[in-house]
Amino acid sequence: MRILSRAFLALALPLVAGPALAHDYTTGALRIDHPASRATPPTARVGVGYMVISNDGAEPDRLLGGTSPVAEAVEIHSMTMEGDVMQMRRLEDGLDLPAGEEVALAPGGYHLMLVDLNEPLREGERVPLTLRFEKAGEVTVELAIEAMGMRGGNAADGHQGH
Repeated sequence: MRILSRAFLALALPLVAGPALAHDYTTGALRIDHPASRATPPTARVGVGYMVISNDGAEPDRLLGGTSPVAEAVEIHSMTMEGDVMQMRRLEDGLDLPAGEEVALAPGGYHLMLVDLNEPLREGERVPLTLRFEKAGEVTVELAIEAMGMRGGNAADGHQGH
């Protein structure tokens, strides 16, 4: 009986844990790897979204924006250094995704801004985010909310002033 119970557990565990641990998505020729954010303080008005988007197709695509039930708006931003000054700009026309390449949304570069948060982002939770692409259409992913200091911390990505 114990052997049968262990065998059942060994077979059932991947079915239960597999989808919960999976954290990449595809839509058309696009693959979205590890969409994540960081926890926010209770009074924060903005959050961030990071991920890597790979365009495995023969045609370019473009990330146009997104929506999330936890924010009033989801915007695409770039961050660049101009001399000694870090500049952040909203990409009004979206983000190019060249064919056969990957684009990282990460601290210090391209990223998503979740504007006017309705609630804090809490470590360990997952937040739905629908991404809208010019050719691939829409895909809903989950942002894995990691610790406040993940991938560079609040000061390192320049959002402490928002």
